Amino acid sequence: MGVAHSLQFLTLIYILLCCESLPFTQMQFLIQHTWDSSPVNHDPIRINFSPGQGGLKIEMFGPFFNDPAAPAGPPSQPFPGLWDYEVVESFFLDSTTENYLEVEFCPHGQHLILLLSGVGQAFQQQLPMVFNATITGDRWMGEALLPWSYFPPKINKMNSYAIHGSGEKRTYEALYPIPKEELVEGQKPNFHRLEYFQNFRLQSIMGEGWVQPESGLWHGKA
Repeated sequence: MGVAHSLQFLTLIYILLCCESLPFTQMQFLIQHTWDSSPVNHDPIRINFSPGQGGLKIEMFGPFFNDPAAPAGPPSQPFPGLWDYEVVESFFLDSTTENYLEVEFCPHGQHLILLLSGVGQAFQQQLPMVFNATITGDRWMGEALLPWSYFPPKINKMNSYAIHGSGEKRTYEALYPIPKEELVEGQKPNFHRLEYFQNFRLQSIMGEGWVQPESGLWHGKA
């Protein structure tokens, strides 16, 4: 009996060691604060990053506010100015060059991709992407595949955001918000404050031996 228990214990240790050696294949983030570090007053939006076929799989889950109304564009297609609607956004940055990728998702199914070189300086946008969203009552979920060719080389920072509401009820939320002690009077939300992005490595999802495919979209943007 003692031998059997010893074998079971050794087997458990082996399994745990094997699991620890496997690459971490999913990262999950909760957007729990407004852009200026106040707690959100609803169930936080959840974003998952995981490996996809030829790109990064992004899943999002959260409350559906239905405010503003849906954009006047077909689902699963790019829509310019999507940031004026209800959206979830993720930004992927190479902080050594200020090259970064911005991707926006709407619960009604529209999306928007921007490639930027320099703060707020988009040089390409409305690129195609596979994205599907489903609304169920007061909740929604979306799933996208973001091609590797859209990512700038040497991604090392990330931030994610969510926006909903209209007029005075317009609400801006951030995964990594501006600390309250750094706010100044009259400051407005600005999702391109790259200094507040935090460390992020695609290898944490894809495995340490993974090498990001080269992309011609970023040539000359060093």
